[in-house]
Amino acid sequence: MSLKTRLQEQHNGTAARTGVQESNELQEMKARVHRKLINKLDLTKLENADPIDVQDDVKKVIGRILDEENVPLSGSERENVQTDVLNELFGLGPLEPLLSDKTVSDILVNGCSNVYIERRGKLERVEISFRDDSHLMQIIDRIVSRIGRRVDESSPMVDARLQDGSRVNAIIPPLALDGPVLSIRRFGTDPLTIKNLVDFKTLTPQLVQVLEACVKARLNVLISGGTGAGKTTLLNCLSGFIPNDERLVTIEDSAELLLQQPHVVRLETRPPNIEGRGEVTQRNLLRNSLRMRPDRIIVGEVRGDEAVDMLQAMNTGHDGGMTTIHANSPRDALARLETMIAMANLRISDKAMRQQVSSAINLIIQITRMGDGSRKIVSVSEIIGMEGEVITMQEIFRYIRTGVGPHGEVLGQYRPTGIRPRFSERLEQYGFKLPPNVFEPGF
Repeated sequence: MSLKTRLQEQHNGTAARTGVQESNELQEMKARVHRKLINKLDLTKLENADPIDVQDDVKKVIGRILDEENVPLSGSERENVQTDVLNELFGLGPLEPLLSDKTVSDILVNGCSNVYIERRGKLERVEISFRDDSHLMQIIDRIVSRIGRRVDESSPMVDARLQDGSRVNAIIPPLALDGPVLSIRRFGTDPLTIKNLVDFKTLTPQLVQVLEACVKARLNVLISGGTGAGKTTLLNCLSGFIPNDERLVTIEDSAELLLQQPHVVRLETRPPNIEGRGEVTQRNLLRNSLRMRPDRIIVGEVRGDEAVDMLQAMNTGHDGGMTTIHANSPRDALARLETMIAMANLRISDKAMRQQVSSAINLIIQITRMGDGSRKIVSVSEIIGMEGEVITMQEIFRYIRTGVGPHGEVLGQYRPTGIRPRFSERLEQYGFKLPPNVFEPGF
């Protein structure tokens, strides 16, 4: 969207509220500032200039217009007017204050005047709104157009991402009955590390030792959990253990992974165009990635028939793969994988299907968001094979809840189950000698 178009969209004024309701006089004054700004700016020069210089120039022009208006404004009101105009022009309008707040993990916009955020695992409503539904649609269009996607009546749902990697989903009328709905899952510019997760008590240093060895020994890892449980964050953190000399290929519906290795090839699906053509699915990308000489293939989330190709890749030399799946328990995760394989219409027996799963996946990590908003790994299970037609698993670590603290926090502790996993031999072959008592209940 051109700079001229954005300015013309704004000339009717910005009615966004931040904290308190703006007066009609202030809104009308902003409308006049917008109109004068269109006439004063040299749009051709600004579009070709450095973005930082552009913002400085626009701020100076706004300051001169406010001087001409001769409206009595306090210093803070004057600064707010300049900030609102700049946010509307260069950012995402009323959402910018929330995006700059590092404590906000989710932004949920339910129509133009109903905005919620999640902070420290708890939802709260904020006094921020948009002028009307068309204003909110302008912001949604600005987000999705940056990555070459679209949202309109013929395609009323879209997944996108912000420049910092944050996940965006939008759904608009006629599917959304009360106006456009925008959901933003935040990802910080500085990705969390495994040390951060230990500090947050998502897992223990002893469990980190085991998981680090598993990743470096090229076990195939499936991370399971519900929505908002922290699956992608954990996948990002575990990927930090992958050696820097390996070639990684990531496959995602909407690029969210922030791998730190130097040799990473990032692939992203493409939705169909307005004519219904040109769609590229995760399965297409996964098949293509096998021809790209990957050391490891990382699928952001497996959710369809690409599960077949992923499992076959893990079974044919591309070990060390990692992916996430929506499920409430390790056993549910296996059931979901079976359902996804069935979607591929391969016409294989249930036993053959489960043999594929049991021979491909080595480790299932279950992560859960607790009632207090904290995320914890509640189970680490090893798949050990088949007994008849049933996939057998053994739990290596589990989180045991012991109660609730005085401030509502969940209390509990991590305990090894006392079972020494079969993959411990493989860890030793790769040179990882864990403490002999790491799998004992008292450790």
